[in-house]
Amino acid sequence: MAGGQAPEASPGRYQRRRDEIDDDDCADVLGIDVRGPDADPFDIPAKRAPVERLRRWRQAALVLNASRRFRYTLDLKKEEEKEQIRRKIRAHAQVIRAALLFKEAGEKQNHDTELPEILPRGFGIGEEQLTVMTRDHNYSALQEYGGVKGLANLLKTNLEKGIHGDEADLSCRANAFGPNRYPRKKGRSFWVFLWEACQDVTLVILIIAAVISLVLGIATEGIKEGWYDGTSIAFAVFLVIVVTAVSDYKQSLQFQHLNEEKQNIQVEVIRGGRWIQVSIFDIVVGDIVALKIGDQVPADGVVISGHSLAIDESSMTGESKIVMKDQKSPFLMAGCKVADGFGTMLVTAVGLNTEWGLLMASISEDNNEETPLQVRLNGVATFIGIVGLSAAAMVLVVLFARYFTGHTTNSDGSVQFVKRHTSVKSAIFGSIKILTVAVTIVVVAVPEGLPLAVTLTLAYSMRKMMADKALVRRLSACETMGSATTICSDKTGTLTLSQMTVVQSIVGEVKLQPAGNVDKLSPTVVSLLLEGIAQNTSGSVFEAQDGSVEVTGSPTEKAILSWGLDLRMKFAEERSRSSIIHVSPFNSEKKRAGVAVVARDSDVHVHWKGAAEIVLSLCTSWLDVDGSPHEMTPDKANQLKKLIEDMAEQSLRCIAFAYRNLDLKDVPSEEQRINWQLPDNELTLIGIIGMKDPCRPEVRDAVELCKKAGVKVRMVTGDNLKTAKAIALECGILDDSEASAQAIIEGRVFRAYDDTERENVADKISVMARSSPNDKLLLVKALKKIGHVVAVTGDGTNDAPALHEADIGLSMGIQGTEVAKESSDIIILDDNFSSVVKVVRWGRSVYANIQKFIQFQLTVNVAALVINIVAAVSSGNVPLNAVQLLWVNLIMDTLGALALATEPPTDQLMRRPPVGRREPLVTNIMWRNLFIQVFNEVNSRKPEELNIFAGVSRNHLFLAVVSITVVMQVIIIEFLGKFTSTVRLNWKLWLVSIVIAFLSWPLAFVGKFIPVPRTQLKDLILRCWPKSGESAAQQTQDDRIAESRV
Repeated sequence: MAGGQAPEASPGRYQRRRDEIDDDDCADVLGIDVRGPDADPFDIPAKRAPVERLRRWRQAALVLNASRRFRYTLDLKKEEEKEQIRRKIRAHAQVIRAALLFKEAGEKQNHDTELPEILPRGFGIGEEQLTVMTRDHNYSALQEYGGVKGLANLLKTNLEKGIHGDEADLSCRANAFGPNRYPRKKGRSFWVFLWEACQDVTLVILIIAAVISLVLGIATEGIKEGWYDGTSIAFAVFLVIVVTAVSDYKQSLQFQHLNEEKQNIQVEVIRGGRWIQVSIFDIVVGDIVALKIGDQVPADGVVISGHSLAIDESSMTGESKIVMKDQKSPFLMAGCKVADGFGTMLVTAVGLNTEWGLLMASISEDNNEETPLQVRLNGVATFIGIVGLSAAAMVLVVLFARYFTGHTTNSDGSVQFVKRHTSVKSAIFGSIKILTVAVTIVVVAVPEGLPLAVTLTLAYSMRKMMADKALVRRLSACETMGSATTICSDKTGTLTLSQMTVVQSIVGEVKLQPAGNVDKLSPTVVSLLLEGIAQNTSGSVFEAQDGSVEVTGSPTEKAILSWGLDLRMKFAEERSRSSIIHVSPFNSEKKRAGVAVVARDSDVHVHWKGAAEIVLSLCTSWLDVDGSPHEMTPDKANQLKKLIEDMAEQSLRCIAFAYRNLDLKDVPSEEQRINWQLPDNELTLIGIIGMKDPCRPEVRDAVELCKKAGVKVRMVTGDNLKTAKAIALECGILDDSEASAQAIIEGRVFRAYDDTERENVADKISVMARSSPNDKLLLVKALKKIGHVVAVTGDGTNDAPALHEADIGLSMGIQGTEVAKESSDIIILDDNFSSVVKVVRWGRSVYANIQKFIQFQLTVNVAALVINIVAAVSSGNVPLNAVQLLWVNLIMDTLGALALATEPPTDQLMRRPPVGRREPLVTNIMWRNLFIQVFNEVNSRKPEELNIFAGVSRNHLFLAVVSITVVMQVIIIEFLGKFTSTVRLNWKLWLVSIVIAFLSWPLAFVGKFIPVPRTQLKDLILRCWPKSGESAAQQTQDDRIAESRV
């Protein structure tokens, strides 16, 4: 963000709703208010959650295995350690610099810098010398090496063409000065995950119980029969531990891969005279790197040339101060951001020879980050855990009471415990069996894997979204996207193909289509036009020896340069005819860019190009075909405005070129030039062009899909009103009935409103034209204030505040700057709007998959608990023993999550309205399905749809899990009876079992016709609850307003 402070952090979606309605109830996790008057700790903002809020929910969670439950949440202690390391490295570098300056000040005479005796082969300077000079910002050492030019010679770098860049050259430089990589901290091994899985308190108790059972069993029944119970429990526990560890380890590997993708920044370098894009990891010492606003400095180096080059060094110094870089202050530090201007740098140190490399090697880049859904599921797990513990305690008390009062019998009818007759050994053995059952009920009842199901579905979704050209930077964005009610999209490159071409142009009243008409222009006009094209650009033209031409730069710059080439422009020749003395980079507020050049005859020309109507308003004259200037009369200005409007109605972006002469004496000295504002008054118009950027062919269908899904698409563009309207109609954002004054607005008009007026008009806006990044930010704030969940696309550095403020920030992977990417939550790798819509589908899929898993888990929970409680109270025995319950837990916790959390999104998801931000995780439909287990797993795939088999053949993991479950179930019953206390079934009983289980499918089908009230269960309970009735009613009213809007 150039020269500005970031806006105050938004309190976040969930906090915002809470603040608006002043509601402190906690009706959330299961749709039931269970916490009384205190605010719900399991409710955190989607972005920038305060540390105290993060600590609070951890303290409120009921956790039996903290290492597993909190594995994929933010490690608050580790974050504090990271910040301490950052401070130490910064302080270390500053101390070294201070000591060097002190030493230099005390020296009375300069000494020649001594070169090391052994230098890298082929180079005139060593790695240590370069590192020390750059790290210490030693300007005197740089001068002793001959300045930037002398240093480039020592590094065998051509300042015009860069390094050779062939394999041998790159390998030689990497060997001599090191690669631009740093040792990454290794991810945790499988054995660490295995050890963490073993730390579950309940499983430890069961292992101890298994050992005691084994010892007592052998002692009482002999080794031949007595080892079954203890060994079977131990094996079941071992199986649970291994499956859990394997699942968690695979997720960890996925996150490591995503981290590497996020850090793989593309950098523009010149090699062999050609500008190319390379990975930041492939940068070598001696490379010449292009820097522009929003870029990250990829390595340490020195400035070769630059215009208004301003660097934000806060990431390294800790101070939010913008530092201007030029020939007198040339040192650049890796990891910093370009805040303004552009330039080129010579790389002098890479990898661990930079402070950034040391910093990154010292801290581990973890993906550990809790999301709102993850925290809410911890609340669900806590609630279920309390119920499960209560049930287990009741079963324990009842079984002990019945056992020691003689009301428990063996299979042969004999009483298990007879006072004064039963041995102590038998009594202990019986007590351990009872305790084992109670503890196993706790294992089943406390769903430690429930919050991890979010991580599993997020990991799966993130991996699949990569294939759909979306790189997730923040986990919470995956789920938040499912709640998005509006998308504020850029036009160029997102809704359009970003393939701009000049299709209309007029210079001196001559239309230059075809380009051969340039011969009708005088040499003076042609010279000024081509000078403006070649010098006032951030793009470049590479002419190969074989005659081929390659144009680089932004889509607009490439289109203008290509048009210049059609006009027979020789780019390198044109650039050599004059010298740039000052640059005013393109500014999204001014909508124009300028450059001052001095020609060989000492004439100074100030060239401007930008939005046609804006540049036109600055012109007081226009250039005729013969090169003579004419006054810009009102009639001529109106004629040109009409020309611009006609082009805009054809969806063309209009750019105007203008210039003015300047006396050399009016140009400030080089020292004063840094703050010089290029004059932009009394300009002379050279010409106007219209550029066409076609809509992406798939964008209209994507916009239509958003409309069906209840997501309103808004276009925010810098183009003028008529161009924006034409594009919006072409893309389907507007139809003829909506193309009204209320649906289309200019940024300056919206900006002039006060907050209340902006909130009143924001919901009606479909297109905002001639907007600045600040207008986009104001629109985001207004939409959030009226209850929208806002997704915003952006690619420029100045888009960072809006991306930061939005509920979901979507930056562009091709045209986006590094500043924009770092402020975003998701990077759209192909800059395509249809990829944004795919992100919405995946966001809804995350929420839907979690609900499927919750329904499946609750069903198993309720069934297992009810059966054991009823049996314990009625008969004193439990039908499901420890081993059987552990098998149920394995199916429910880990395998169930694998099967259901990895369901791909369906088209049905995009036919529903967005997921409510405060919608209970357990909906009325789920409560209905719950009260109406391989078979139930299939039912859980589609809780709301009649066809539960739709798409099942495409989910190979689901089929694999179900198949493994069935096979294991058969093996357990038929072959492991001794261990699991089961008996073999004949084919008739197997058939009966299958038929009974099969009945769950038609029953579920019929059950889905049972009407479900729209009012959530929590609201029905709150109506009868004495607490916060008024605020709850307000909450319900707000939700209805949001629903009606959708």
